[in-house]
Amino acid sequence: MLQSIVYGILAVGMIVGALQAIRAPRLITAALWLAAVSMQLAVMLFLLGAPDVAVIELSVGAGLVTVLFVFAISVAGELTEDLPTIVPRPLAASLILFVIILLTYFILPAPTPAPAAETAGAPSVPEALKGGDDDSGVHATVHARRLAAELGVNLNNVNGSGRNGRVGVADIEQAIVAAGGSVAAKAPPQRIPEVNAAPVDDSKVPATSVARRLARSLGVNLHSCRPTGRHGKVCRYDVEAAHALASGASAPAAPTPEIAAETAPAVQAVPMSGMRRTIASRLQASKQTIPHYRVSMDIKLDALLALRKQINEGEPGVNVSVNDCVVKAVAMALVKCPEVNVQYDEATRSIQRFTDADISVAVAIADGLITPIVRAANTKTLGQISTEARDLATRARAGTLKADEFQGGSFSISNLGMFGVRQFDAIINPPQAAILAVAGGEQRMVVENGEPQVATVMTVSLSADHRVIDGAVAAQFLQVLKRFMETPSLMLV
Repeated sequence: MLQSIVYGILAVGMIVGALQAIRAPRLITAALWLAAVSMQLAVMLFLLGAPDVAVIELSVGAGLVTVLFVFAISVAGELTEDLPTIVPRPLAASLILFVIILLTYFILPAPTPAPAAETAGAPSVPEALKGGDDDSGVHATVHARRLAAELGVNLNNVNGSGRNGRVGVADIEQAIVAAGGSVAAKAPPQRIPEVNAAPVDDSKVPATSVARRLARSLGVNLHSCRPTGRHGKVCRYDVEAAHALASGASAPAAPTPEIAAETAPAVQAVPMSGMRRTIASRLQASKQTIPHYRVSMDIKLDALLALRKQINEGEPGVNVSVNDCVVKAVAMALVKCPEVNVQYDEATRSIQRFTDADISVAVAIADGLITPIVRAANTKTLGQISTEARDLATRARAGTLKADEFQGGSFSISNLGMFGVRQFDAIINPPQAAILAVAGGEQRMVVENGEPQVATVMTVSLSADHRVIDGAVAAQFLQVLKRFMETPSLMLV
């Protein structure tokens, strides 16, 4: 509303100023009125969205030209005694308009352009992956380095899974997703059926009689049709679509909902997110390339639960969970059995053995999981592990973890006990060589010294890489783990 009023005032002012300049008896008077009109034009340009620099230049330029013109004529002697009667009105109008310019500049907001629409599917890279030292020496593929330059990712923050630790495109995408970002979804390639690509006998292709007759009349090979009919049969619409694609014509209209309901099952295609694709590719590669084997053992938890209760009741502000106790027990067992705290280096065909136990704890997040790491868990108390694990899990679900807080680790733990799972097997998280699957504790009947007793029992299952960990070593590790958990006071020494 205020801008509309200013527009009206400026329009009337410019008309009046132009008329006064035309009717002025003296050249100086006309010049002063034209300067006033110039200032009004500057205000109008500003309100219409002209750049601030252009508006200020026009206003200041008009004022300077007017002042110089007045002084030049005064010095030349053309204004004599009439100057006091000629200058005041247009000069006063110019000063008023200059004040209007300043008020307009500081009070009325300049029009802002509409924000550009965000590109659909654009990648979002967390700040944790952008900073770091010069990454020109990082071993990476050409495509990975080009993608890192486009997204601003520092390759020092990405762990390579290729040969000799080479970083690939999949490693960058996995690091982005694991850090809470997102990558652009890749559209699946469209399948264009080829009509009569080869003289293949199509008599064995399941098809309706109508579709078979139509294909024969149009010269379409049924192998080139994508079946969408009932029980996987080629229907009339499939033949028409294949013929339209081959001839360059537009595809026929899709079947009506009634026909589609009869000819095709109700299936909804849900695209995979970037994190889900990364998890699928890495775990598939782990299952295909790592020779898994599994060793299971039952562990009684009564003594551990009693110790946990004493700690939580005796230390205000401390809330140790069963999983915290499992992390501590696994870390100490890894120190006792260093043959399990290893990784296999495919590039050098060597075994990497770790001094401390860096435990990766699987945390479920939206549409996937992430494994934040409790570093050197063997050197920390139960209270420290509880505080650190809770903080890592909270920031993992919020997507604010740093790259070094979830990349690496020497051993993994996956706990589904809170869901009432009795036993399960986990897939090794490469390049690690082992992962412990922890089920829920439940009361079972056990025999102790020949007498039946009720005890709280939990089943754990160790998945190990047979290339570097033998079965006997895995069994010894579980024995040591069981000793720590059934005699939890040993973890406090």
